[in-house]
Amino acid sequence: MTEIREAREALKLYFGYDNFRPMQEQIIARILNKEDVVVLMPTGGGKSVCYQVPAVVMPGLCVVISPLIALMKDQVEALLENGIKAAFLNSSLTADQQYQVENACLSGELKLLYVSPEKLLSSGFTSFLRRLQISLFAVDEAHCISAWGHDFRPEYTQLKVLKQQFPQTPMVALTATADRLTQKDIQEQLCLRDPEVFIASFDRPNINLMVKPGRDRFNKITEFLERHHGQPGIIYCLSRKGTEAIADKLKKNGFKATCYHAGMNAQQRAKAQENFLKDDVQIVCATVAFGMGIDKSNVRWVIHYNLPKNIEGYYQEIGRAGRDGAKSDALLFYSYADVMSMRSMLMEGNEKQTELQLVKLDRMQQYAEATICRRRILLQYFGETMKKDCGNCDICRNPPVSFDGTLLVQKALSAIARTQEQVNMGLLIDVLRGSRNAQVIEGGYDRIKTYGAGREVGTLDWQRYLHQMLNAGLIDLAYDQNYTLKLTEQSRQVLFEGRKVQLVKFDDVKQPVEETRKARPKKEVIQDALFERLRALRKKMADEFGVPPYVIFTDATLQEMAAERPTNRISMLSISGVGALKYERYGYDFVNEIINFMTDEQEKGNKVKGATHLVTYEAYKTGNNPEQIARQRNLNPVTIYSHLATLYEQGYEVDLYKFVSKKEYQEISKAIAKLGPDAKLKDLYEALGEQYEYHKIRLSITLFKVTV
Repeated sequence: MTEIREAREALKLYFGYDNFRPMQEQIIARILNKEDVVVLMPTGGGKSVCYQVPAVVMPGLCVVISPLIALMKDQVEALLENGIKAAFLNSSLTADQQYQVENACLSGELKLLYVSPEKLLSSGFTSFLRRLQISLFAVDEAHCISAWGHDFRPEYTQLKVLKQQFPQTPMVALTATADRLTQKDIQEQLCLRDPEVFIASFDRPNINLMVKPGRDRFNKITEFLERHHGQPGIIYCLSRKGTEAIADKLKKNGFKATCYHAGMNAQQRAKAQENFLKDDVQIVCATVAFGMGIDKSNVRWVIHYNLPKNIEGYYQEIGRAGRDGAKSDALLFYSYADVMSMRSMLMEGNEKQTELQLVKLDRMQQYAEATICRRRILLQYFGETMKKDCGNCDICRNPPVSFDGTLLVQKALSAIARTQEQVNMGLLIDVLRGSRNAQVIEGGYDRIKTYGAGREVGTLDWQRYLHQMLNAGLIDLAYDQNYTLKLTEQSRQVLFEGRKVQLVKFDDVKQPVEETRKARPKKEVIQDALFERLRALRKKMADEFGVPPYVIFTDATLQEMAAERPTNRISMLSISGVGALKYERYGYDFVNEIINFMTDEQEKGNKVKGATHLVTYEAYKTGNNPEQIARQRNLNPVTIYSHLATLYEQGYEVDLYKFVSKKEYQEISKAIAKLGPDAKLKDLYEALGEQYEYHKIRLSITLFKVTV
């Protein structure tokens, strides 16, 4: 398919990637076929590419509906850096600036236009859109359309007008967090036509998950920050006052920190965000108002000072760390006082929403109190099952003591089955404990076989066991059916197929123990040192160009550079995230920095793989001949000639004809053509009647390989 081939070419040219991530190509193929799509991908999973690549390939303009000005600015800035014509329309622009953007749309200059829902629905804007060739509508943060979601926005519910006005234009709805009810709402409210739903794995294995008790939080934070020196991160707080207090304390302790909350004026918020995006401050202490859609890929950690109100929000917020795929940390502080504070806040809403949000808060509490792999719990919440523990959370590193709880689990599952899956958690516990309250009697549950089967277990312990079962995917919770408990495929395995289940003994739960920090290999130390040099160069160049550092190259790209140490155009273009356009703009400077670093390390006596011939190159550029370089470096001259040959093969400016004349090369090349360029130097030396020195033969082989 021609368009898919063009999409792959666009991915490399504009984004610097050789291959699509899982599902991206299928999603793009569907869009190119002008079909509607729903995309669920975790933060950092590559949602933007799913509509940005088709936008480049398809004729016309892609209109992206995005909820926040910061998100639009961020995305457009990154697209322009990648060489893709894009703009946004929102209230931050003057009338003259809006006029210029509209003219650019009408003249066909742009490939992507970002607009807010309010702008899209404003008077006359759909008439303006009808004057354009629209290739695609992309609805970002699509969970905002659903009252079942965690970030409902009423204006999103009016977006159905797009399908009414442009029925033949394909639409893609994208979100990082949506349960089954929200997914259904997205499809219905946007009036999508037979959309294919793509649900990527929600697993973010690069994020290390940790929960710590809420005592002595600030000292724990400073200890954490000492281990993440200079790395950008976010501290989420429940209150505006909390963000200011923590930021002030951090600044007094020598950290570069700022705060962000809705009580600040627009100019203050914009300044705080800009300083964070440009790495002028390391830490932003914020309420959840900060960060939605912020495309800063080099956030290395996220701390929740207080318990979030639901797993959807928590998962989206921790997803702001490690968007580039590099190792990152998510630390949550938990105390029962936080649960009480959050409950009080939620009780202020309408009754139906309050009930839903309280149940979701319970799931968040269960995650914080978990005694099994935390990643399993998160993935199970989004309907995804992991076959083994992740190994990258505090529970996996410090597992609690468990026992064979199969019989207890079977009793609970049997009771759920015999009550026709019509009871909630509280009522199930009453049935298991043999309670004779009104609900049990009225439902006739005192007459089922498992009534009273769990009398020996206390109410609190039953709650804990059921929470474990919920977290493990052995039961499910139906929010839209009065929060009744449902059996799953895994629960049937326990009931009928002899599957065993381990539960945790609460008396023996161990507090997580911090891992001892081992001495790191010298290779890793040198790699990190180069990464820091590249990061400093990136910051310097970002300031010169007036863009956030991660827009130039992501941390993951810099880490790959530090590991692979590319020293020419070809090897630099093989680094993931380095496209042709970015190489032309920045690549030469980064290659030079790598060469300079390797030269410095070599001179310090540190052996750096691939560096020795570059030290020779630095000496060659100053005018030294091979014999002089050999004496300076205490090496055999033949070795220096070999370095020069390697440099020539790699594309460096080295004139080999200074050391072997064209006449000599013509004679030597005849023997090379006869015996082959891979022949041993000794065989070529003898075939040439021992007339030519070894280094001249070595240089001639290089010239032969490059020119023939």
